[in-house]
Amino acid sequence: MKRTPVDVLRSIEILSSLSREELDSLYSLMNTEEYLKGQTLFNEGDNGEIMYIILSGSVSISVNLPDGKVLEIAEITEGNFFGEMSIFDSAARSATCSPKCDTKVLSLKAGDFYKFIKNKPEAGINIMRRMLNITTMRLEKTGAFLSDMVTWGEQARTRAITDDFTGLYNRRFLDEAIKDRITEAMDKSLPLSIVMIDLDHFGTLNNEYGQDMGDRVILAIVPIFRKLFRKEDILARYGGDEFTFLLPGTTGAEARDICSKLVREVRKIDLLKNLDGSLKKVTASIGIACFPDHADSASRIKERADQALYKAKEAGRDTAVLWTN
Repeated sequence: MKRTPVDVLRSIEILSSLSREELDSLYSLMNTEEYLKGQTLFNEGDNGEIMYIILSGSVSISVNLPDGKVLEIAEITEGNFFGEMSIFDSAARSATCSPKCDTKVLSLKAGDFYKFIKNKPEAGINIMRRMLNITTMRLEKTGAFLSDMVTWGEQARTRAITDDFTGLYNRRFLDEAIKDRITEAMDKSLPLSIVMIDLDHFGTLNNEYGQDMGDRVILAIVPIFRKLFRKEDILARYGGDEFTFLLPGTTGAEARDICSKLVREVRKIDLLKNLDGSLKKVTASIGIACFPDHADSASRIKERADQALYKAKEAGRDTAVLWTN
């Protein structure tokens, strides 16, 4: 036997204590609406003044995440209500609602609900109390879920752009960032320096002292990087013992001065001095090039910095070289 809308109302928890007369009175204030699959009932941020009860079908409740993606946080099915916050405080919609299939709903405007409360105060207060209890549980569950999802999303994004071992940016992020930073430098008529760093004789270091010592050396250098460079600088581990940095708003001469300090600081690392091997100190070779002085594209500026790095190695390593014609 097909249920009537009033039968559906009676099956809803928040309305289960109402008499037939009270249900009929409430139903008289409602409108029946039909929505097709994918059609939007309301969007996140819309003004809200209507709550809904599903007679048949189901709806998806979704929110926009900080990274621009859409996340479904709930599915509301037949006999359940949603959009109730508009009844409580006329708040803007906190989520988007779309039918997952052809769906029929009963809608109730906040003003009409308060008319019901005025005429049936005991029934209205009972509905409000039950509705608030259910809504509170929903918000607690959804809030925790969203918090976990946003955290997970941020962690996933961080993992995608950083080197797990050092915490610096990775090569993938650097290759994307250099184009953006050059475009930004061009638009603002500012310099951009690129720095390429290789640890000297790192293969020998690993062979003589083991990979664990090589890892310790790399980890000892990272704090030096963070001390000498700014937060806005992009510090990336390009692979192994190779590092590439982008220094926005920094001239070639300024970058060379910073890198000369870096060379001196790296020499102070004393992990090797008491070990039985041919290498007793850690050193680095550094090549520097500057946009727009030395090149006008991402590929050319990287090429110039790499050539400067080669010159630093030819000069005996343990030095920083700024590219020149």
